[in-house]
Amino acid sequence: MQSPGRLPSLILPFIGWLVLAFYWAGIGAPLVTGIVLIGVVAAAVHHAETVAHRVGEPFGTLILAVAVTVIEVGLIVSLMLANREAASTLARDTVFAAGMIILNLLLGLCLIAAARHQREGRFTRTGATAALSTLATLMVLTLILPNHTTSVAGPIYSALQLAFVAGFSLLLYLTFVFVQTFGNRDYFLPKGELQAEPDAHAAPPTDKETWVSFAVLLVSLGAVVLMAKSLSGPLENVLAAANAPRALVGVAIAGIVLLPEGVAAVRAARANRLQTSLNLALGSALATIGLTIPAVTVTSFALGLPLSLGLDSKGTVFLALTLFIGALSLARGRTTVLHGAIHLVIFGAYIVTTILP
Repeated sequence: MQSPGRLPSLILPFIGWLVLAFYWAGIGAPLVTGIVLIGVVAAAVHHAETVAHRVGEPFGTLILAVAVTVIEVGLIVSLMLANREAASTLARDTVFAAGMIILNLLLGLCLIAAARHQREGRFTRTGATAALSTLATLMVLTLILPNHTTSVAGPIYSALQLAFVAGFSLLLYLTFVFVQTFGNRDYFLPKGELQAEPDAHAAPPTDKETWVSFAVLLVSLGAVVLMAKSLSGPLENVLAAANAPRALVGVAIAGIVLLPEGVAAVRAARANRLQTSLNLALGSALATIGLTIPAVTVTSFALGLPLSLGLDSKGTVFLALTLFIGALSLARGRTTVLHGAIHLVIFGAYIVTTILP
């Protein structure tokens, strides 16, 4: 595994704690904190990937997913605690935004980037469709079904229903990880001559590098959670001043968390490794729902925070369109620039109608 920018990834978490010290002293600047927060998130994911590469599968996949989930849940819970009135829909907005970013913006960019090498981007369709079917099940159970249950009025689950959905979301995600790493691992591996690329079989980091990355990962996660909490108030004030919809908070959280893995996925596609790119993108989406929803559910029960998961009619239309087009794009194991362009148009429509509902 190559580690471009390893020195900055070691320094950034400690810069994050320095920014926090200034904030606690009353001299912090929210804009500076936000910029540093993005850098610390990138550093955290980098060190999680280093540890994951060293320990191997399936534990490597779980370590990376758990690290990203800790960041996302930390951001969500910090903002939920800061504004309990608007807390109920934040998890839903964030998970939905992550799904739209991954399945439309990221997938579209990856398909277009892969097309620069050949007219048709090729990948193993069995793995891609397995990931998408798992993702579709998780998203429908989490974001659409709550609108159609009758035990509790409104787009929410009862406590028992929520516990059931959270538990089975986790179980389904772990089942997917097992299939990806043990059961049918060949479904998710690059085929033919692409398997011989140096990046596909890079040497793992040394023990020293792994322990250093693990320590810095813990430092990074702590900084991310506390920095997010410090930004909750200024963010609410900005949204109120601009009269902007609160759903943009979810978009911002998802964008911050997915930025490092998104960049890695696009780079893989540009390097003619579309299979690796799809594994990163779809794996991120699965971890976002399969791990974040159970974690937020436990937090909701423990702290007595409300949790509303059901999408409105506009969100339901976008989700249905995204899953339908995604299934068509990945069904043949071959894609073109047109497929990528369609996904980008859907994402553009989602952003425009979120800002201007």
